[in-house]
Amino acid sequence: MRLFAAVLPPENVTAALAAELAALKKLPGADRLRWTGRPGWHFTLAFYGEVDDDLVPDLSARLERAADRTEPFSLALRGGGQFGHGRALWAGVEGGVRTMRLLADRAEAAARKAGVPMGEHRRYTPHLTLARSRESHDVRAYLDALAGFTSPEWTVEELALVRSNLPKSGVPGERPRYEAVARWPLGASG
Repeated sequence: MRLFAAVLPPENVTAALAAELAALKKLPGADRLRWTGRPGWHFTLAFYGEVDDDLVPDLSARLERAADRTEPFSLALRGGGQFGHGRALWAGVEGGVRTMRLLADRAEAAARKAGVPMGEHRRYTPHLTLARSRESHDVRAYLDALAGFTSPEWTVEELALVRSNLPKSGVPGERPRYEAVARWPLGASG
C-alpha cells in the first residue's frame, strides 16, 4: 500500500481555500499549472511510499502512540509559498506549527521503528499543495494573492493514515485518490 501520515483540514477550511483558489485560477498563466482539488487537500506529515502489508499493523500501533502523546493544537491556513522555482505552489499555516512539526517527527520515527525505509530526514515544512508543474513558473502573482489569505482557525484533533491510489487509466488530468484508512485522536490519554 502507498501510505502517508497526514492532518486533514475540516470542511469549513477547505471551503475557504476553494474560494481563494477560484480567484487564483483567474490569474494569467493559471492554465499552465495542475491544480489540486479538495479531495486531495491534506498536510503530509510523513510520506511512507509503498509499505509492505506485514508492516502496517506495527506502523499503525506506533502512529496511535504518537497521536496519543501529542496534544491537540490550533491551525489556520495562512499565506503561501513555493518549492522548486514555481514547480509547486502551496498554502502555509500559522498557529501550532511547533506541535505539528513534533507530530511529523513522531510519524516519521514510528515508520522507522516499524521497519519502513524512510531515506534522509529533512526538517518538516508544513504546507498544503495547491498546484504543481513539470516546469518552473513565475508564481509571484499567486504568492502576492495568497499573502492576504487566512482560513478559519481549527483545532487539529486527530492523526490520519492515508492511502494514496495512483491513477491507472492514463487519462490526462486524472488525479490520485486518497482514502483515510485509520484515524487516531490526539492526546487521548491526556
